[in-house]
Amino acid sequence: MAESSTHYHYALGRRKAAIATARLYKGKGELLVNDKPAADYFNNTALVALVEEPIKLAGQDQKLQVSLHLKGGGKRGQADAARLAIARALNVMSEDLHPTLRKAGMLTRDPREKERMKPGLKKARKASQFSKR
Repeated sequence: MAESSTHYHYALGRRKAAIATARLYKGKGELLVNDKPAADYFNNTALVALVEEPIKLAGQDQKLQVSLHLKGGGKRGQADAARLAIARALNVMSEDLHPTLRKAGMLTRDPREKERMKPGLKKARKASQFSKR
């Protein structure tokens, strides 16, 4: 991975069990996820579009190179975490983008997490069927 310069803007995003770190460099609009092109990593155009959404909203899609490092969770959780990380990095890069990103709901972390298992139950809330006799 050859970055054009060493100066970048950094941010972290989380969703479910996924953690994404984003680095924004000056570049030609390349989006790398774990050192692979985003289309190869996600293998799903909807998820790639979701990740690119904050960059396009900011109008920086041909001016920035984005390097993402993802770990944990599934592809959808990773895509949502990456979207949040990119939006936060854009916010760090330019405070002028804050109202635009906030209005689009890209700076809000989705707080829903998997609920823990409770003792004596099959899942977090599912119990075995009750038998009167």
